[in-house]
Amino acid sequence: MTMYKIQIIPRTLHFKQPAGTSRGIYTTRKLWYIHISDTATGQYGVGECAPLPALSCDDIPNYEEVLARHCRETEVTGTLDYNSLRPYPSMLFGLETALQHLHSGSLQLWHTSFSEGREGIPINGLIWMGNFDEMYHRIEEKMRLGFRCIKVKIGAIDFDKELELLAHIRRHFTPEQIELRVDANGAFSPSDAPEKLKALSQFHLHSIEQPIRAGQWTTMGKLCAQTPFPIALDEELIGVNTAARKIELLETVRPQYIILKPSLHGGLKGASEWITLASQRGIGYWITSALESNVGLNAIAQWCATLNPTLPQGLGTGLLFTDNIDFPLHIKGDCLWFDPTAPAPDLTHYLFA
Repeated sequence: MTMYKIQIIPRTLHFKQPAGTSRGIYTTRKLWYIHISDTATGQYGVGECAPLPALSCDDIPNYEEVLARHCRETEVTGTLDYNSLRPYPSMLFGLETALQHLHSGSLQLWHTSFSEGREGIPINGLIWMGNFDEMYHRIEEKMRLGFRCIKVKIGAIDFDKELELLAHIRRHFTPEQIELRVDANGAFSPSDAPEKLKALSQFHLHSIEQPIRAGQWTTMGKLCAQTPFPIALDEELIGVNTAARKIELLETVRPQYIILKPSLHGGLKGASEWITLASQRGIGYWITSALESNVGLNAIAQWCATLNPTLPQGLGTGLLFTDNIDFPLHIKGDCLWFDPTAPAPDLTHYLFA
């Protein structure tokens, strides 16, 4: 039987610029790396467990203790107990991607055109929350860099100012030139959401993420049925970890899209389950990262490439940290690329130095 040795390495990363989210402003990022080695062959793999404070369903006070228990069980059995890991998506993601890294023997976790450096993954340019001037300049910078899909986080400043930002983009770029997505992070109330969706629709948006806060399935379902442009669910999926509950959510709300972050939405296995259930109901999807370091971002991108994505994905967050480890990932134009000819980073030295 295969024997594994698993080590947990806590790490705190530092943002180059404060990252404004619906849950506040982040200046640091606490995460746990998983280093798993095969005692017989010496091969190793690294995964990343990175729950988001006050957002992840497994953001728990004794996180490292629970993670250590699942690591010990994996050492003993040599396999992952998916059912016991369902409530802990960030832990599952770290363990399953560490094992995939170990088994693949390289950062090319699956064989795809992306991992071979022949194709990039189309991504959206993300505009972080900020004041009007900050967001205005960030939008102009993304357009200058060649992004054809821009995602703007709204709900942080005056709504009329946000409409002005979107109007500025549309004065200069048609929907064919720039695809616009907005993310409300649940900022609208159920009473004002229909009016705000109508106001936003004049800008020919691709979609809006999570217009009202999560947990209001019936109300969200009514919005999705009457919306003038597509609604995508994000936070709504957090903590919905069994197949039965996923079906109940999709049947009740009937969104146009779901947005999958493996660290939040069940690891790769749980996200794949979401995709299958959504596709059976004619619901679209795309994949995004959730402020992981390059270890997690590479794993998500390598997996995403196996899905042959056509819509722009949300995988452009690898440049956020001052102390991120260098990976053969780079953004060129509006695509994320992997360079298989670049030297692989010394992950063991990075983790244990």
